[in-house]
Amino acid sequence: MTSNPGVEFLIILILLALAVQLSVAYSGGLPATLLTLERVFPANQRVDLSFLKGRDRARHARVLQGIVGGVVDFSVFGTSDPYLFGLYYTKVKLGSPPREFTVQIDTGSDILWVTCSSCSDCPQLSGLGIELHSFDVMSSSSASSISCSDPTCVSIGRRSAAAECSAQGNQCSYSFQYGDGSGTAGHYVTDLLYFDMIIGGSSIANSSASVVFGCSTYQSGDLTKTDRAIDGIFGFGQQDLSVISQLSSQGVTPKVFSHCLKGDGNGGGILVLGEILDQTIVYTPLVPSQPHYNLYLQSIAVNGQLLPIDAAVFATSRNRGTIVDSGTTLAYLVEEAYDPFVSAITATVSQSVTPAISKGNPCYLVSSSITKIFPQVALNFAGGASMVLKPADYLVHLGFVDGAAMWCIGFQKAQDPGVTILGDLVLKDKIFVYDLARQRIGWADYDCSSSVNVSITSSKDEFINEGQLSVSSSSRNILLELVPLTTSALLMRILYWLLTFFSI
Repeated sequence: MTSNPGVEFLIILILLALAVQLSVAYSGGLPATLLTLERVFPANQRVDLSFLKGRDRARHARVLQGIVGGVVDFSVFGTSDPYLFGLYYTKVKLGSPPREFTVQIDTGSDILWVTCSSCSDCPQLSGLGIELHSFDVMSSSSASSISCSDPTCVSIGRRSAAAECSAQGNQCSYSFQYGDGSGTAGHYVTDLLYFDMIIGGSSIANSSASVVFGCSTYQSGDLTKTDRAIDGIFGFGQQDLSVISQLSSQGVTPKVFSHCLKGDGNGGGILVLGEILDQTIVYTPLVPSQPHYNLYLQSIAVNGQLLPIDAAVFATSRNRGTIVDSGTTLAYLVEEAYDPFVSAITATVSQSVTPAISKGNPCYLVSSSITKIFPQVALNFAGGASMVLKPADYLVHLGFVDGAAMWCIGFQKAQDPGVTILGDLVLKDKIFVYDLARQRIGWADYDCSSSVNVSITSSKDEFINEGQLSVSSSSRNILLELVPLTTSALLMRILYWLLTFFSI
């Protein structure tokens, strides 16, 4: 075989081009970001239904007042059983050197805030078995307090009521007062948020981006109780000040996040700063210009039969509508829909169960599997998207009576007129995608203990699925299914011709 240096050099160039092409394809565009999600409360702690309703009532008081102030596999502890505390938290690292904080995941608010070291009345201990930390602006070499004249403060104040000017220290401040009497106040800080990023097949630790967040110097009410004390709250709302919006505007992550909450066993789940992909996901549009994740609920069907409910009761306005909120434990229906819903369920199963009442809640004594007795329920949304609920998605198990299992309606009558809230009871065992760029929410039934495929996008607002990532609690394997084959095939054909023609 005769050596031809020119041809050999050309072949090397083609091989290098192929390597670059595949590298680009495999790396995708924007990375996904890793956080770790855990239950706030242990799985072995049961509470009374009235307590859960009270907790949800307090939460909704603050949510409904409109007060604003790469691949992720969450190690989630606890369960979605609504009679266990259904709050979730994650750990974030802030500052230089980075320090870890435990913060509640909250899709009903926008601001990320953590306890400030200067807070004298904030909790020092937590009944959750976690060590509490506080943020010290002076101890972080990358931290900077935001002044009143800072364009960021001016911008926050112009877009919302979440900023005010503090004469003391010229700090851009916030004050959130909640309907249950609790609240927090503090000032805004900009510093580095650290996270793990998946770029193609590589996991890169200690990635970071500068974000604006709150440093809480005052807390009151339930926020001060040591039994549920944490370091702060991580708002996953869609407004500009939320971390998901900030990272998206910087081109760090796409403007979409997803979760899948496991409903049985020890619970668990996945929270992704990116778009989980599944062929069965259906989408419905978000109601525009709303502070929360409002959807157009149009009708409800039980066992395939539409309930006699006027669609007007689901209409959205400032204090009315249907909200998706992973921070709510139960689910709530407006009164005009609740009564027909319960009546339809009862009528369907009346020949197979014994009706009962437990603390005012409609219940049923059941001697066999609920999946064989109770009907499916369909929540029908705009765009032809239906959310089909299995019996376990609207019933809760309250124990046994004379050997029979007692199952109660998990949907509650709405505490606020005109407001329907879909909490963990409904959201569990489903993929949920919050596509803020396209202003839509999608869902699909899913085994949340399984791996998921996540889109790696090339632009913060463009969703070109160049690759998919498979994530599970035990492995993070890359499933690269979409490769730009046109250029690769052309290069391979040229390489084959050269090898054949020169008999190399």
